Amino acid sequence: MKSDPRDYQLDISSIPKVNAGPAPVTTRPYLSVLFNCCKVYQRVYRDTEGSSYTGRCPKCLRTIRFVVGEGGTAGRSFVVE
Repeated sequence: MKSDPRDYQLDISSIPKVNAGPAPVTTRPYLSVLFNCCKVYQRVYRDTEGSSYTGRCPKCLRTIRFVVGEGGTAGRSFVVE
């Protein structure tokens, strides 16, 4: 079989590795919310102050707010009627 003159090998061993592993994961707290009004799921992220979670139904734009406080719940999933 005839060889292709464009065949070549590229040596990349001298190129420094930027990030050998997976990208660092930044976790931002969120709640899983099912908006029963439109049967859609939405992640609701905590605000920058860390005092509440505010979200909106992506279809009807109904707004919901969960306040962070002492003696709260460990639950992370909620259904909004």
